[in-house]
Amino acid sequence: MSTLQFWDYVVLVTILTVSSMIGIYYRLSGGKQKTTKEYLMADQSMSALPVSFSLMASFMSAITLMGVSNESYHHGIMFCIINFAYVISTPIAAYLYLPVFYRMRTTSVYEYLERRFGHSLRLAASLAFSIQMILYMGIVLYAPALALEAVAGLNKFSAIMIIGLVCTFYSTIGGMKAVLITDVFQSLLMFAAIFSVIAVSAIKAGGLPAVWRIAVDTDRANVIETSLDPTIRHTWWGLIIGGIITYMSLYCVNQTQVQRLLSVRNLKGAQAALWWNLPLLICLSFSTLFSGLAIYYYYRDCDPVMEGRITRGDQLMPLFALDTMGQYPGLCGLFVSGIFSASLSTVSSAVSSLAAVTVEDYIKPIYKIWFKRPMVETNTTLPSKIMAFIYGIVCICLAFGAGSLGGVLQASLTIFGVVGGPLLAIFTLGMFTVKANQRGVLLGLIIGLFFSFKIGFGGPKPPTITLPLSTEHCQTIRNQTTTTLFTMAVEDQLIDDNFFNTTIITTTTVNTIIESAEDVKYFWLYRLSYLWFSVLGFIITFTTGYALSRLLEYFNLANNYQIYTDMSHKIIDYDLFVPPLSQKLRKDVINEESDRLNKLIS
Repeated sequence: MSTLQFWDYVVLVTILTVSSMIGIYYRLSGGKQKTTKEYLMADQSMSALPVSFSLMASFMSAITLMGVSNESYHHGIMFCIINFAYVISTPIAAYLYLPVFYRMRTTSVYEYLERRFGHSLRLAASLAFSIQMILYMGIVLYAPALALEAVAGLNKFSAIMIIGLVCTFYSTIGGMKAVLITDVFQSLLMFAAIFSVIAVSAIKAGGLPAVWRIAVDTDRANVIETSLDPTIRHTWWGLIIGGIITYMSLYCVNQTQVQRLLSVRNLKGAQAALWWNLPLLICLSFSTLFSGLAIYYYYRDCDPVMEGRITRGDQLMPLFALDTMGQYPGLCGLFVSGIFSASLSTVSSAVSSLAAVTVEDYIKPIYKIWFKRPMVETNTTLPSKIMAFIYGIVCICLAFGAGSLGGVLQASLTIFGVVGGPLLAIFTLGMFTVKANQRGVLLGLIIGLFFSFKIGFGGPKPPTITLPLSTEHCQTIRNQTTTTLFTMAVEDQLIDDNFFNTTIITTTTVNTIIESAEDVKYFWLYRLSYLWFSVLGFIITFTTGYALSRLLEYFNLANNYQIYTDMSHKIIDYDLFVPPLSQKLRKDVINEESDRLNKLIS
């Protein structure tokens, strides 16, 4: 198997050095980070374009690049329908949720929950977010390091340390400005990595039409699944509805994304950043899906997993790069840099957002309790840097421990949907309703998280059927492949060990075994597509939170005075609601005052 060459390492080192230098530059420029506003919010002076790149880079990690290409390789391009969800959700995020946060201009989005409901809900939500992001950071580092070690001979320890330390360095010393600018640089490298895969495959195929023709012939270009059955893995309904909730949980209320949007000079610029992010996100989504078809074209007659060259589908893209780009000096290094950049951008975003949440939601309140006075703004920069550094180290440690956690890897990835849906619901209750109160919403959040975790991590779940693969032109098929291919089937007790020594490995055989799992009785909720986890979490949290709020209010067990700026006169704080509801409340108050005056006059 090919490995990285000298010029590949030169390209990789150069790109990592550039990222570090950006951090040093922003440490020494501007106001030199004397305030939290400059360090965590980029002094709220950024323009829309770099923020739009950062939004996309934060959302698309190395797991996404390798995972989406693996998706189209094994299941086709049905996943592209999720882009409709991005189009639908962008105006909702831009014109409903974002204006609420812009009125407050707070560093932590969870301060909204305290103003709207109370301190307890703020702590519960920020804690759920922190656990979600800490676990995900470890996976973002571990997954690409594991893939590159398996196919490129790049030591996993070295890969984790390089990505983790470089990211921690420029995030800690450079602050939000460094993170945003490096995200722009790294976004370009991500596109370069994907387009290099497509270009090389097109050269070997004699053009892109040949790649597409093979995809059509093998049913990988099918996008017409419109079934209403929620147990089918990918349908139009699941991808659009599930995609909307997932997108909104990230771009409407997630600290990582909202913090970037609040770094823009004004609301109109932040809304423009969201709209600029949309074509970038769609372009990367389609190109990554097509790269999976390009990889399939190259391996259509000899699947590398079934041959035994690799053990996991998400190693396909790095393997393809080594098999096809080695003859071009530095090109494979550029590809690896794109994978590294995808991890760097995601981890640096998480480190920055976690530092902001920790300082605003935990350190400042504790400081105020201990010293009986609020923390001075100029004294918060150092704690922010210390927390950014600590979270970077924690990320590295989790990445090293991830290999021994087994199934927790997939569990950590599922957390985005499991936690994101309920968190979106509690913000929606605050911004779209007047009657919701803290006790009811807090109980709704607990119930929603419990249910989401149950369906997300419970089991057993039925195995997934892939499209046909071939080993027709493979020279040899190694025995170790059997273990890899049939791991899921063995875990579900669909085959026994004797099967390995008596059966020739083919995709038809694999799918026949997996299809036999349909006769096994699975609990209905465990058969649901993963796309519905966040949807159900949102619905359950929203409905139970609102119903319990009304019930508690009916029995006088909860007050709702958090929405008032003056409790004695109940003057509503209009800034806590989405613009249409805020305008309606203002109009209602004016009408009430007008009616009262008319009665007094009469």
